[in-house]
Amino acid sequence: QVRVVESGGGSVQAGGSLRLSCAASRDTYSAFCRGWFRQVPGKEREGVASITSGGSTIYADSVKGRVTISQDNAKKTLYLQMNSLKPEDTAMYYCAVRRGGFCSPQRLLAGDWGQGTQVTVSS
Repeated sequence: QVRVVESGGGSVQAGGSLRLSCAASRDTYSAFCRGWFRQVPGKEREGVASITSGGSTIYADSVKGRVTISQDNAKKTLYLQMNSLKPEDTAMYYCAVRRGGFCSPQRLLAGDWGQGTQVTVSS
């Protein structure tokens, strides 16, 4: 069972910044692959960023250069720093983990995830 608590979502204007956090239980944080995906109602889920337990990162092209994923192993917490936000970034953001295989944002969609945190960017 995945135990994560996501926070940090909110409403911002275009060009603004938000930092999402994902606090995980010890067992959940032990997963090899961690990251974030997002979903807009009526649209397919989109992997945003992934990070391995060793710190290797991959970003979706749509957010590359604007988003940074990081982790604090002591706190068992994952972060997603989002800058230069655009209205098209509006979505529910989910913290996800996956225990095996290659780690990438899209592969997180087949993993386990939390309840999500809403990000709304207005123009």
